[in-house]
Amino acid sequence: MTRQINHFINGKHVDGTSGRTGDVFNPNTGEVQAKVALASADEVRNAVAAAQNAFTEWSAVNPQRRARVLFEFKHLVEKDMDHLAELLSNEHGKVLADSKGDVQRGLEVIEFACGVPHLMKGEYTEGAGPGIDVYSMRQPLGVVAGITPFNFPAMIPMWMFGVAIACGNTFICKPSEKDPSVPMRLAELMLDAGAPAGVLNVVNGDKEAVDAILTDPRIHAVSFVGSSAIAEYIYSTGTAHGKRVQAMGGAKNHAIVMPDADMDRVVDDLIGAGYGSAGERCMALPVAVPVGQEVGDELVSRLKPRVESLTVGVSTDPDANYGPLVTKEHMAKVKGFVDQGVKEGAELVVDGRDFQLQGYENGNFMGGCLFDKVTPDMESYKEEIFGPVVQIVRAESFDEAMALPSNHQYGNGVAIYTQDGDAAREFASRVNVGMVGVNVPIPVPLAYHTFGGWKRSAFGGINQHGPEGVRFFTKIKTVTSRWPTGVRSGSDFVIPTMK
Repeated sequence: MTRQINHFINGKHVDGTSGRTGDVFNPNTGEVQAKVALASADEVRNAVAAAQNAFTEWSAVNPQRRARVLFEFKHLVEKDMDHLAELLSNEHGKVLADSKGDVQRGLEVIEFACGVPHLMKGEYTEGAGPGIDVYSMRQPLGVVAGITPFNFPAMIPMWMFGVAIACGNTFICKPSEKDPSVPMRLAELMLDAGAPAGVLNVVNGDKEAVDAILTDPRIHAVSFVGSSAIAEYIYSTGTAHGKRVQAMGGAKNHAIVMPDADMDRVVDDLIGAGYGSAGERCMALPVAVPVGQEVGDELVSRLKPRVESLTVGVSTDPDANYGPLVTKEHMAKVKGFVDQGVKEGAELVVDGRDFQLQGYENGNFMGGCLFDKVTPDMESYKEEIFGPVVQIVRAESFDEAMALPSNHQYGNGVAIYTQDGDAAREFASRVNVGMVGVNVPIPVPLAYHTFGGWKRSAFGGINQHGPEGVRFFTKIKTVTSRWPTGVRSGSDFVIPTMK
């Protein structure tokens, strides 16, 4: 019997009432394993009402007690790690070790959010004027929402709701309909950890649910991760309806390989960061830019046998380097980009398009692909492929190499491989990209820093998690206070100054 996935509203599983459902596939077999309810606007409004009712109680809980709930939530997630990883792998296709990493990176933001008693502190100035003190306080916004992608169904929801809930907000999560089970389980665990009903709600759905979130005046902020086209829509629609919006989009991350780079490290990192999770990461490393002809030749000759020997397997195979892509539609899109690259004249050094896994011929499996002699004018280079495909774009100089990520429409992440500290420092300072790795392939900042790209990789001026996350999910109130003594001297019609 096909499993039914509904909604989690006000601390309870709630049946869908819209009459619409979506298929949840097992990417290993291609079979439908569940049906997910697709919410109507009315169902979203019910979730918002539950969150709004919960906000009064939750925002009045002091930060230390909110932190205790998050500490317990972290403990419960760790106890449930194997189950969560299995749910994630069965719906997304990641190998189990990668799924556990997905959960763990989310938990690191939960750990950061447990410091909310310190993070919420304001500022105080005694004696700012004669008998006047000025102080500020951070306060929660109210009901906020997150619209999360299929590729990190544990990490990104926790990035969003961990900080938001710690700050005293209540949260509506609209996960990807492709793999909704993990966010549902996280909501259950948050309730078990002691959060009141309605603090964390999960509404499954498609564009109808998204539009209901973006237009509901009771929702004060929306956080989003997904493609750039949708990110731009989320940002423009949400802000037009008076909301604070952070919308993270696509990426085309480059690895600059200098002549003095440690080539063993470069090859290892490109294999892991380019093909891990079947390339379905916004911080994957799908473009390598060797500087100089000899560097390019060596890089291609060393990558080719490594790509050909990648182990592609079912998500439960402990020996697999990566598993299937999330859906057949997405696999067809990735293969279409490979077809396009060939037509554009790039050299396909390794072709994984015809890969099939014995016994799982209906699964969404694709072998690794490696392109050489890709040029910046090719459409397959301009767009995000989001699959197990690495492209080599050769450069003759440091400046030419740096110009490639700097001029690309996306500006999420970039890496440089070199043993020259001056070159690395100059690169980090000058490159027009939001997150930079120096001899680091996936420069995702730790939880107590902040995540966010530039250009079409991000819409909105405030990044995710870290201190920026606290800033996004709170508002500042500033109080100017005087307790006068003596006799009042009458009205003053001039604006007060410090002169």
